[in-house]
Amino acid sequence: MSSSDAVLTQILAQLEAMQIAQQTMQAKLDALSLERDTGSPLEPRALGSIPSLSTPSTPTRSGRDRDTISSLSASPASPTAAATRASATDSKINGSPSSTASDVAVRAALISAPPPPPSSAAKKGPMSDKEREKLLYPGRVHLSTYPDQHGIHPYTLKWGAPSASERGPVICSRLPSSIKHRNAIGAHSGSYSIYRALSIAMGTLSPTHKPDYSHTEPAVSLPPTPPGSTRPKSVFRKEVDEEGLDVRPSIAVTKAHLKMSELDDAARKGDIVLDGTIVLQSPPLKNVDGSESDADPGIEIAVSKAAVEPVWYLPGVAERFGISESLLRRALFEETGGMYPELITRPDIKVFLPPIGNLTVYIFGNPAFMSDESKELTLRVHDECNGSDVFGSDICTCKPYLTYAIEECIRGAQKGGVGVVVYFRKEGRALGEVTKYLVYNLRKRSGDRADKYFSSTELIAGVKDMRFQPDAGCKIDAMVSMSDMKYDAIVKSGIRIGRRYDLPDHLIPPDSRVEIDAKIAAGYFSSGKQVTEADLVKTVGRTWEETEH
Repeated sequence: MSSSDAVLTQILAQLEAMQIAQQTMQAKLDALSLERDTGSPLEPRALGSIPSLSTPSTPTRSGRDRDTISSLSASPASPTAAATRASATDSKINGSPSSTASDVAVRAALISAPPPPPSSAAKKGPMSDKEREKLLYPGRVHLSTYPDQHGIHPYTLKWGAPSASERGPVICSRLPSSIKHRNAIGAHSGSYSIYRALSIAMGTLSPTHKPDYSHTEPAVSLPPTPPGSTRPKSVFRKEVDEEGLDVRPSIAVTKAHLKMSELDDAARKGDIVLDGTIVLQSPPLKNVDGSESDADPGIEIAVSKAAVEPVWYLPGVAERFGISESLLRRALFEETGGMYPELITRPDIKVFLPPIGNLTVYIFGNPAFMSDESKELTLRVHDECNGSDVFGSDICTCKPYLTYAIEECIRGAQKGGVGVVVYFRKEGRALGEVTKYLVYNLRKRSGDRADKYFSSTELIAGVKDMRFQPDAGCKIDAMVSMSDMKYDAIVKSGIRIGRRYDLPDHLIPPDSRVEIDAKIAAGYFSSGKQVTEADLVKTVGRTWEETEH
């Protein structure tokens, strides 16, 4: 045996001894605390149960949580994992025990009530941030978990099952009642999970708050939507009520009226017709003194809409992109700054809730018609553009295209079909608004010619487009989009598209002609004007000087 092999064997033996010692200590702690607490880990305690901050106390566990997660464990063959395990073992021996049901109750009481009256031994004065942190998070930090770790029993998921009950609940919560049953990486609400963390840190939200989903059922039925995604309490009652698992919906469906000045103008011109069902007359306007105005109030559109949080099945996403699951996981881990180590350490967990924006589906007409192939479906897949959609910036055609698509969806629904607008949060072709504005600056300082439209984006971002496109159902009769990427992605997934609409010339703002001509020359759909690469040098946008008045 070589000297290096001998050293490695010695290190592995020491690591194994440390792991055994750690597991023995965990068993002793479990035995000591087994009968100390039988309450539900999600039920807040009375204030009197909070231990004095100055008096050490032994944490307690409920029977359900006596198999609480042990410290980090990994293959001894990995030097990195070995170092992590050794560090975790030291933390176990020298630090505090892991978070328990009692700890969670303390957190809830901390949020919902002021600190207890100080005893003679207790520290007087307001609670410091350090003391609050110890109450909120009394255990050591669990940077990651592993498939063979003590106490880990993830709920089985059967992805693609015909019903939510057969599929099983998606659980990503780190509450003590759920953490050892987690079968998903990430957090609910996407990027908004950061604001939840801030609210808990500031003391405005209890980390153990249990949402009351009474009366939140979908306002309309969407046949393709699995009930467990919209009504978790009714589908997973046993898991929620009896086992205390934190199961949350990822889809919400409601009804609303749309009110847009562009649609009012279209109705006044006769492009949209009142029908009393989809297109409604708006209530009379009011004058400043409260009297009824004789001005035209315009129209409003009755719609159904669904908000959908992204839930990724990693093997399916990898297959869609034609890459391996391991490469996908590594890229997600590395390019999010290492935010989700379980992408690497938990290959048994196949579901990921990414920290990105959701999508919203606006439905014009009967939602049931979306899955009825005998009905005509008009579709617009639209990516968010805050500058144009909300504030009317005229450097792009996003808002004109969106409003034109809504009009087409309304007309399609009035003819007995259904219209659908899918609104994605992919600002600036998923490059982000900061990148988009940097590209605007580069374009304007370089003459803003159509032949440099895509190359300007690539100079800043390294790529002209970072979006990936979704599947969209069985067939699409009318697609309001000139995007070749959206069209190709949908057609390649086996979905038929009948006819395509590009944006009529009279709706194109002058300064966005650069964008439109560059896209037509690049192969985007156009029913009229054809543009060659040689023509692009002739299309020039407005200079900054022309905007200074």
